[in-house]
Amino acid sequence: MNLLSYFCMDEKGEVVTRGVGRTLNVSKGGILLETHTPIDSTHTLSLVIAMENDLVDVRGEVVDHWVGEDGKHKTHIRFTEAEGPALNILREFIAEHGNAD
Repeated sequence: MNLLSYFCMDEKGEVVTRGVGRTLNVSKGGILLETHTPIDSTHTLSLVIAMENDLVDVRGEVVDHWVGEDGKHKTHIRFTEAEGPALNILREFIAEHGNAD
């Protein structure tokens, strides 16, 4: 479980909403994010994920969304863009924590 901040951007690349959440699952392809508010599936996301001692900047898009029994929003996000250092940190984190899906 990692904390993150996110920015939702419209088709023009302008930030329309922002928030914080926590990751429930991280893989090389994306994350399962938990938030208190829904994330619009039409927006592109810019994510800053706290992974142990590193901050990882990635972009993603919503694949799936539902509301859990606890009333919190669960959103699958597929990574669409990440810089070299971010990918390396993600790979190391996944290798250490055994989630390679």
